[in-house]
Amino acid sequence: MSAEASDEHLRDFLADPVNSTLDLSAAVSRCAKALGLAHAVVYLADLQQRCLVPLTDVASVLSIDESLAGWTYRTQSLRVEESGTGGMTAWFPLLDGAERLGVLAVYTPALTAQSLTSGRALANLLGMMTTSKRAYKDSFARRTRTEPMQLPAELLRAFLPPRTIGNGHVVSTAVLEPAYELGGDAFDHSLTDTTLHATVVDAMGHNLASGLTSAVSLAACRNARRTGADLPELVDSVDQALSEWLPDQFCTAVLAQLDLASGMLRWTNCGHPAPLLIRDQQLVVDALERDPDPPMGLPSLLAGRSRQIHECALQPGDRVLLYTDGVIEARTPDGGLFGLERFADYVIRATAAGELASEILRRLIHSVLSPQTGRLRDDATILLLEWQPPVRA
Repeated sequence: MSAEASDEHLRDFLADPVNSTLDLSAAVSRCAKALGLAHAVVYLADLQQRCLVPLTDVASVLSIDESLAGWTYRTQSLRVEESGTGGMTAWFPLLDGAERLGVLAVYTPALTAQSLTSGRALANLLGMMTTSKRAYKDSFARRTRTEPMQLPAELLRAFLPPRTIGNGHVVSTAVLEPAYELGGDAFDHSLTDTTLHATVVDAMGHNLASGLTSAVSLAACRNARRTGADLPELVDSVDQALSEWLPDQFCTAVLAQLDLASGMLRWTNCGHPAPLLIRDQQLVVDALERDPDPPMGLPSLLAGRSRQIHECALQPGDRVLLYTDGVIEARTPDGGLFGLERFADYVIRATAAGELASEILRRLIHSVLSPQTGRLRDDATILLLEWQPPVRA
């Protein structure tokens, strides 16, 4: 099919109102045909990012760590191999903005510039379609879960944003475990034209009340943020909400704002482990260590004073880590603590190796999980933000 004919078929496909109601697998088939591609299959990453699950029963699940498709997912780059039935298979990263969703396999008799361009266009289109449809179709959750999810985890995950967000100035990415048995850990991040907002929360306990505490905290924070409230007002909104609705509950947290143009980081620490700063592949010891305020939900402990707001000017390439204590208190195979030094060193080494921020956290959280049980004694959440403004000419 010529490029002109392919473009015409794609326009017809996009203009057809029937396509908005198609199941994603059917849409993949129709769109691939419109682009002149022989066959295509969408693979989505499972909840813990260990495997790639096809949205069809005729393809096999693939390991993210041990397959060419997984290499595409890990590096967000095109990979090509010979197909077992003849022809070629091209693996494209399936993304929605900065968020890794999975990969797209495109099967074609021969690779040409046109087939690669068509495959890339199909992957871009399907990334947006996947995000749209999985918001209301339980079939996506069923395919990407490998075990039943506990109710507190179901509650919290309904509130979580995408794992990774970003633009030309910054990337923010997060992971949390145990994936199916979360208690009170949660994270949030969002972007405006000028600012990255990032939050990590750790609620008291490990039950449904803990999940409710974190959910209310995130909701109160977002509600205030979307009215233009500054950091002190954000925390005050959470204090008021918890005091009114969950008076016996509290949570620790770090709430941060990063100015995208200047790199000025502002944050408040509510009884939480201090953020870490990694600069030039080194941990800057105590760079963000400040005396913490009381946890959110306990405003009486402030004794009438306001929350402290701290500032630090970041340099291009700086990485800031927000985390909960379940990370550094995890056990290593020899029974010792994972620890702060090992935590920071892992990120530094992976950064030096050129790994993407989202891939660093994927591998890091897997290394924190118990080798024996694949579980943690406590929730563990990590959020990594990297400020990398465009280089001025």
